[in-house]
Amino acid sequence: MGYRVVVAGATGNVGREILNIMDERLFPVDDIAVLASRKSLGTECDFGGKTLRTLDLELFDFSGWDIALFAVGSDATQKYAKIAAQSGCIVIDNSSLFRNDPRIPLIVPEVNPDAIFNYKETNIIANPNCSTAQLVVALKPLHDRAKIKRVVVSTYQSVSGSGKAAMDELWDQTKSLFVYGTDVKPKQYPKQIAFNVIPQIDKFMEDGQTKEEWKMVVETKKILDTKIKLTATCVRVPVFVGHAESVNVEFDDFVDEDEVRDILREAPGIMVIDKREAGGYTTPVECVGDYATFVSRIRQDSTVENGINFWCVSDNLRKGAALNAVQIAELLGRRCLKQGN
Repeated sequence: MGYRVVVAGATGNVGREILNIMDERLFPVDDIAVLASRKSLGTECDFGGKTLRTLDLELFDFSGWDIALFAVGSDATQKYAKIAAQSGCIVIDNSSLFRNDPRIPLIVPEVNPDAIFNYKETNIIANPNCSTAQLVVALKPLHDRAKIKRVVVSTYQSVSGSGKAAMDELWDQTKSLFVYGTDVKPKQYPKQIAFNVIPQIDKFMEDGQTKEEWKMVVETKKILDTKIKLTATCVRVPVFVGHAESVNVEFDDFVDEDEVRDILREAPGIMVIDKREAGGYTTPVECVGDYATFVSRIRQDSTVENGINFWCVSDNLRKGAALNAVQIAELLGRRCLKQGN
């Protein structure tokens, strides 16, 4: 026995990945509905060898459906996620709308699976920011070994995190730079993204942080430990898919770099590729399509008493969004709904 599942935003980057991953992982589906906005109405999506036609999100009746995976913007989520939840359908939401609501669990299954039981108050579960998800998967097993005091992280985030229009802008700008007389002005970003890096993701806040950097701070505290101090610099880079992070961690106790490698090799969701030779690390290009968060460049930081540096990369459309959403649905099934197992 399986579930009646809704995928809202099925025509977008994340929505399509959700469908792919549910199929790959044999998520128990008895019935599925794919929803889209009116401008994408009737678009076809593939799932399990079948072609599905999108239905109108605005008119859809969520009554009798078990789980709805939302991959739409915050405005649409604000309106329709609550309608779904009030109809008895459990919502797993990929937007930022509910992440900081204390009533709503924010979950990365490898990190805080017990939070799943808190969904009942609102019938909504939040999926974290893409850059937060891969970070906390790597931090959790290290925090269990030696409490983390402080994290300094710089992110190098691909344009797919901004959606299809941003991917198109990178493609069009790159082509235009090789063709005399053509010029593609920035629309999705404040400056040219092709052959450039932009040290701004989301809006600036009063203290000088961007909202993306603020999200990493508050979400890490909510998922992992409120006592952890974290500072982030988030940078958009001209890569289509795959986020990378340079991470510096300071612990309460000393942890040897060899022990860090051993801990991470045994940790769920982590793949350690760490050879001290040319190419002995993982880059965003190599992580695309994979489930794992890859960790490389593990080394001691001699500038602080108990410091470790490492590099991590992950497919932001998968672990950073769609995969984590499906893993939450699997966790919900195992722990709470107990169907299809």
